[in-house]
Amino acid sequence: MLNRKKVLLSGITATGKLTIANYIGAIKNMVNLQEKYNSYIFIADLHALTLPIEPEQLNKNKNDLFALYLACGINPDKSTLFFQSDVLEHGMMEWLITVNTTIGELSRMTQFKDKSTKIKSPNGMDTIPTGLLMYPTLMVGDILLYDADLIPVGIDQKQHVELTRNIVQRLNNKYKTSFNEPNAYIPNVGAKIMSLVEPTKKMSKSDKNDKASIYLLDDPEVAYKKIMKAVTDSENKIYISNEKPGILNLLTIYSALNDLTLEESENKFKNKNYGELKISVAESVKSLLINIQSKYKNMLLRINELSKIGAEKATKIAKENLEKLMKGMGLK
Repeated sequence: MLNRKKVLLSGITATGKLTIANYIGAIKNMVNLQEKYNSYIFIADLHALTLPIEPEQLNKNKNDLFALYLACGINPDKSTLFFQSDVLEHGMMEWLITVNTTIGELSRMTQFKDKSTKIKSPNGMDTIPTGLLMYPTLMVGDILLYDADLIPVGIDQKQHVELTRNIVQRLNNKYKTSFNEPNAYIPNVGAKIMSLVEPTKKMSKSDKNDKASIYLLDDPEVAYKKIMKAVTDSENKIYISNEKPGILNLLTIYSALNDLTLEESENKFKNKNYGELKISVAESVKSLLINIQSKYKNMLLRINELSKIGAEKATKIAKENLEKLMKGMGLK
């Protein structure tokens, strides 16, 4: 155990189209960290069932995501890449986590409160999908199946990792297990990329306004034009300030794609105007998309082969960790 290589676990839900926010906030970090960690990276297709989604759309989303992971640099020789639904232990582990949590814990999750408010009927909770409440228990189960040390997440998922730590402590004390207490990994730059249209709101892969987000499968020229039309302000001075959300967002995108700090980018553009900043950001985004899309179609052809290999590797360790908890709970 002393020589155990630390484990990284990460997944993106197979809803909507992947954006540069997904790339900057998650995938780019997975690519960099796969050299140092024993990485388990999955397509969260079970999490995608939390809210209604058409079967054909889910199937397309999950295959696109798998191919994009590969095109972005996830190396199947270094990372275990798989579909969550191919490892049946995820469902069993979620149930064991569920019976060790309370409704109060789950209903206090910020994401549940935000999303349930948007879909709650006048009669109360009767229209809120149960899966929305149970989303964190599935996430905790994902983490425990691979006994992960590090979880690259966006800021909005940090609370779920904190819940996981609490539940791990509970299980270890109650059942004498020895699961790791995972830590969230949040990048210094790019943890939250904002909408190009409303820069006070997070960029979302399910945004109904197509101009608000840059998608990894956007035509690079279309993406370029979206950046050029991004909302800024009327001052025409470039500096870091929360009072200038549009400019801060563009500086963040540029910094993340060029491996710079925000301060380095601010210094680079301090004597330039908004048009010059937008051109530089747009060129960086366009270059990224051309690079990813040049590999994407070939990667689609490798999904069946690589997902089977990944699922077999993931299932092996998932079974071991599931059985540890089952034994502790008296089921083995």
